Amino acid sequence: MNAYKKLLSNSFLFAIGNLGSKIILFILVPLYTYYLTTAEYGFVDIVTTTTNLLLPILSANVFEAVLRFAMDKEESQSEVLSNSLLVGGLGALVAVLLYPLLALLKVDQEMLNYIYVILILQVFQNIFSQFARALGEIKVFAINGIWMTLVMSIANVVLLTRYHMGIAGYLLSIVIANIASILYLIVAVKIWKYMSLSSLNKPLVKKMLAYAVPIIPNSIMWWLINASNRYFILGFLTASANGIYAVSNKIPGILSIVTSIFTQSWQLSAIEEYESEYKSEFYSKVFNYYSSLLFLGTSGILVILKFFMAHFIAPEYYEAWQSVPFLLLSVVFSSFSSFLGTNYLAAKETRGVFRTSVYGGLASLGFNFLLIPFFGLIGAAVASMLSFAIMWVLRIFDTKRYIDTAIDAKNMIINLALTGIQIGILFLNLKYEVLMEMTLFIFQFINNRTLLSPLKGITKKMNKNKE
Repeated sequence: MNAYKKLLSNSFLFAIGNLGSKIILFILVPLYTYYLTTAEYGFVDIVTTTTNLLLPILSANVFEAVLRFAMDKEESQSEVLSNSLLVGGLGALVAVLLYPLLALLKVDQEMLNYIYVILILQVFQNIFSQFARALGEIKVFAINGIWMTLVMSIANVVLLTRYHMGIAGYLLSIVIANIASILYLIVAVKIWKYMSLSSLNKPLVKKMLAYAVPIIPNSIMWWLINASNRYFILGFLTASANGIYAVSNKIPGILSIVTSIFTQSWQLSAIEEYESEYKSEFYSKVFNYYSSLLFLGTSGILVILKFFMAHFIAPEYYEAWQSVPFLLLSVVFSSFSSFLGTNYLAAKETRGVFRTSVYGGLASLGFNFLLIPFFGLIGAAVASMLSFAIMWVLRIFDTKRYIDTAIDAKNMIINLALTGIQIGILFLNLKYEVLMEMTLFIFQFINNRTLLSPLKGITKKMNKNKE
């Protein structure tokens, strides 16, 4: 029970940080669609997508190792942080040395400068934030999420509405937000207490890199599934189409709030409970509860999807709704994959992460190439959904060697069927569409009534206390 309580407690704290930051970002979507054209928004999305690809390569993915090794009782937290900063610093130095070569390419010099600065700042921001999590400073981690987003939002409002800086203003706000986050984490965690040149340890660096480097190909494969379709859209369609697709991705961002909250707390619990003799039961119960919550969230968003797009998003972006249902399922399957992927991290067998991700990445390339020319943005969304589904199914079987996670197959099939019917109704444009969508949401809720079990447990305890 302590494991479940800790997972819920951590999830609550992460929820505070994530809900605050995600809601702020979601509120800003109308601002972006008003002050940035579809082409400009598409270009901004390409820049942020590219930095997400380069970040694990530049940093040797060392921030992934920070969380796992700083939580390991056998390792010194001071040594973990000091050595990770050394690796991150060397990565930044290599990037600076390569700058003259990249400057020769025919790219906008100002944009290249922003990408460089954002990348280097994000390396250290990720190291510090993951270290705070490993120390158990969950409140600090949560507050940092809100603080970083708030700073970015204020900077966006000022730079876009008052100074009309467009793309440059959007990217500059990211730079300012990362600097603000780094300064806050340094002060809140007292980072200087854990930094020491005497803590530099070559064997530890090797161990951390042996853990982190195999995750880099996984990050690239994950990027192929989640983001490479932007380049296919640019190639087969237009920059404006990419801007519309970027807005489509913002709606599933609501569901991503749940997944990001859960994933952050689940990684801590999965690592802590890995040696428990009841780990299989624990992992299975949590997964089935988590999947029910995701399907309910997907169903609820589908009910209000068209209404929201019609009343809160600029008219030229309205068609973005057509990609959203498949992107929602993409979030669901990617969340399932991430859940099982944590098994590899807990077991320190990170090579297994890549083995399953490579198939998903290759499937993404193939599906994007086949579907986007014929189905446009919907094809890109379906490609993402199918690729994550393939990865999830592969991990179901591959992770059994570490933990046997029992999945409620009957409940899963019903959830998928009900969601599929909801999507079909949206595209048929039926007369009583909203009523039918709400009815299916109720069916979805009934099917996932296991969500009520914690409430039943609380009720029983209250009744016993009264007696």
